[in-house]
Amino acid sequence: MAEESFADLIAAEDVLLFVNAAVTATGQREFHSDAGRQQLSLSFLHEYVRVNYRSVYAAALALDINDHNAARIVEQLLRTAGDATAEQKRVEGRLIAARLALLPPQRVYRLFRALRDARVNNRRTRAIQRDWLASRPDPGHDAVKYRSGLKAVARHAHLPVGQELGDFLFRPGTRVRYEHGLLDAYRRAHYEQGAIYELPFTVAGGFAARHRVPRELFLERIAPRMTRLERLRTRRSAGTEHDLTVMPLTRLALYVLSLPPGTRGERRAELRDALRAAALRAAGPYAGTWGRVSAVLDDSYSSYGSGVKRRRPLAVALGAHWLLEALAESYTAHWTSGGRDPLLVRPRGASPLGMRVLDALEDSPERLVIVSDGWDNAPPGLAGEVLRVWRTRLDPGRSTSVVHMNPVYDADGFDVRWLAPGVPTAGIRDAEDLAALVEIAQFATGRTGLVELQAYLDRRTGLFLDRPGHRTEGAR
Repeated sequence: MAEESFADLIAAEDVLLFVNAAVTATGQREFHSDAGRQQLSLSFLHEYVRVNYRSVYAAALALDINDHNAARIVEQLLRTAGDATAEQKRVEGRLIAARLALLPPQRVYRLFRALRDARVNNRRTRAIQRDWLASRPDPGHDAVKYRSGLKAVARHAHLPVGQELGDFLFRPGTRVRYEHGLLDAYRRAHYEQGAIYELPFTVAGGFAARHRVPRELFLERIAPRMTRLERLRTRRSAGTEHDLTVMPLTRLALYVLSLPPGTRGERRAELRDALRAAALRAAGPYAGTWGRVSAVLDDSYSSYGSGVKRRRPLAVALGAHWLLEALAESYTAHWTSGGRDPLLVRPRGASPLGMRVLDALEDSPERLVIVSDGWDNAPPGLAGEVLRVWRTRLDPGRSTSVVHMNPVYDADGFDVRWLAPGVPTAGIRDAEDLAALVEIAQFATGRTGLVELQAYLDRRTGLFLDRPGHRTEGAR
């Protein structure tokens, strides 16, 4: 029995290690490791967990993992369908269908092309592709905006697309007009400038360049056809103002950090109000329910991230600051730099986490939340020692709960870096997911086995599959 319990603890640690990676890692360069090491480490983890814990591997689709890893899990499950039992296939089919409904369409089409290139064309894969395409609100829109992706999956899976859509995809030029307005607008846009503004923004841009339409005129007239993210990207590239009232918390934090310090100071009230409003939206019904909270937030030089993930760790810390303020009844923040103005934070200096943890514990909080990449170097290891002594000598009754949120995947350790063995650590990519990730961090202390973790995953899977508006009857 003891051996079985020990094996369960090891299995639980393996699963949590993978969940942390699936939340934080995207295979891109980080501050302490290059893209190659990130990709190699992540590939090993996916293979290891899929082979040893296939059911849990699939259940990760119901958690707050990032889109990169969600698509990768779906691909691996479909590529290795022969390794699954009939019951596993049934559950996997529902989870895959539910997760594909949440992924951006371009990523789904990219996934389908990867399955085609890998020659995966079994009955279940075709059913999943058919059901996903059937759920798309406007096939004509996809034919115009994601033409190559739709064409590839329809040909590979031998899916019926209808006569008109088939002519558009596979026999262009055979019709003098299309009944579907968007398909006909695409046809007319080759020679008629007015038709450009009936098309999706990403497609219209190419035709505008072909017709030599001035960029300012094009953006003005195409604005009604743009999505919210397209408006954000266009305004950023054009240097125009953003609509701060609709931006998610982490994206808003990234925007604030992209501004020069002088601009942040001038717009202090506007930026502060926008961040607080975004944090309240993220907190939802839990606002003000966390009691006394202290936070240690890492704004050391490594919080810059990398060229491809610029200021991402610092943005997570900044977003977490405002979210914790919204969740707490009373709240105190301790930045590693010693700064007191969250709107002026920037990546700088070393990481004196131990000193800041001491400062935070002096507040006698009910909760201590640490947001850091785990590189404690001023002096090295002090934070871990402080937390060990606090937990074993000063607070054995655990009157203060401590959790570490880490936004950076450590490729060499196959996990996010921990500060101390007795302090639960969880990966985090978006600050707005903090409250949910604190829940899963409770399993990361080494005292909870696979049974408890499996029960948690089963509960999250049930909530994920039964959420309002989701259909899971197909894709089996």
